Amino acid sequence: DLNIAEAAFKVFGEYGVPFEAHIMSAHRTPDRAREFSMSAEKNGFGVIIAMAGMAAHLAGAVAANTVLPVIGVPVKSSLEGLDALLSTVQMPPGIPVATVAVNGGTNAAILAVQILAGADAGLTEKLYAKKTAMAEAVVKKDEDLQNNYEF
Repeated sequence: DLNIAEAAFKVFGEYGVPFEAHIMSAHRTPDRAREFSMSAEKNGFGVIIAMAGMAAHLAGAVAANTVLPVIGVPVKSSLEGLDALLSTVQMPPGIPVATVAVNGGTNAAILAVQILAGADAGLTEKLYAKKTAMAEAVVKKDEDLQNNYEF
């Protein structure tokens, strides 16, 4: 899962958002996952991203123990990631987990930045600037297509 997490690390770096990363399992280290999630708010976290494949219970286990927003990233490990996706998105009422695409580390980090931007105008400005740059890149690609191909 580290390559998926590294995509998120890159986004946090681009936005200047401090972060921590840990390895834990809802099934192999349940006490560690519980302790982390129960103390995350007190330890200054504003949002948690949990990545997991197969049964993908980590995000739900974390969400059960905190009121912080939890973003689940289903990781492709078997069944093309469908098993992880369904495990992550099917949460019971009262225990929400925002879920991004299979292997969606980048979007998980962007969503985390958007959540944090609610209390940080500087992050909001950076998000708007990034969206503007993405739109300009699409327009440039279209201009190149129109100028370089005869239809």
